Amino acid sequence: MIFDQENLLVRPLEESDASYLAKWLSDERVLEFYEGRDNPHDIKMIREVFYSKDEQINTCIVEYKSEPVGYLQFYPLTYDDKALYGYSNEEKLYGMDQFIGDPEYWNNGIGTKLVKGVSEYLLDSKIANIVSVDPQTRNERAIRCYEKCGFKKVKLLPNQELHEGMMQDCWLMEYRK
Repeated sequence: MIFDQENLLVRPLEESDASYLAKWLSDERVLEFYEGRDNPHDIKMIREVFYSKDEQINTCIVEYKSEPVGYLQFYPLTYDDKALYGYSNEEKLYGMDQFIGDPEYWNNGIGTKLVKGVSEYLLDSKIANIVSVDPQTRNERAIRCYEKCGFKKVKLLPNQELHEGMMQDCWLMEYRK
């Protein structure tokens, strides 16, 4: 277990979670902002993408009231990413990506609790001294969530992410104490 607070649990991804990811990542409402509606995932793809052996990436399932509702990953940024974003290599900078995969749980504050809780965990445990996210500029719901959690926009990243066949601008946002 990584985080457990107020009916919200973040735990390591297990083999048995592949079916949840496949369900969530074949839902067009989720894919509109994560991976793209032109990129639905089946079990084979889930296993290739989310069960990699990269030990730097912490892959997690998010449970709310003991029910799996989403996915989270956090990881140290590479030297190249730090240089691109304008950080020194000495910074303990972690990136974080997440989604609530079950739309029935959207707009209930779960994402806000998740983002705030995991960001504080990373900083308080001294795993990181900065947590970053890079939502697409068009993803207003995510940006509002990050801002509610104390993230600040620090840099526009033009043409940062290929999504549904088009390069999308993203905001580099950071959280620090």
